Amino acid sequence: MATNCTELTGTLQERGHLRYTPAGIPVIEFRIAHRSEQNEASISRRVECEIACTALGPTALLLQEASPGIGVAVSGFLAARSLKQKTPVLHVTQIEFAENFRKGY
Repeated sequence: MATNCTELTGTLQERGHLRYTPAGIPVIEFRIAHRSEQNEASISRRVECEIACTALGPTALLLQEASPGIGVAVSGFLAARSLKQKTPVLHVTQIEFAENFRKGY
């Protein structure tokens, strides 16, 4: 089995409305902004990015009440947005809200 695990801390930038799949599973889309210092080729590099995310089930219900600006730590896997759009989306399977993640570090 190939590995596809992603962990990221950052700030909740925007959150869509909770909706339900035809099977009745709650789903929500959102964006996370990440900022950090990373070591690359023995040089410190400032990293900033935003990533599109989606969550289903209980994780989606947790995000329903979250306000933009709150710090988050997420883990999940990357998948194509759709069969036609291969842009990656982070499918969040676990989320933690914490004030110490507010600045994305």
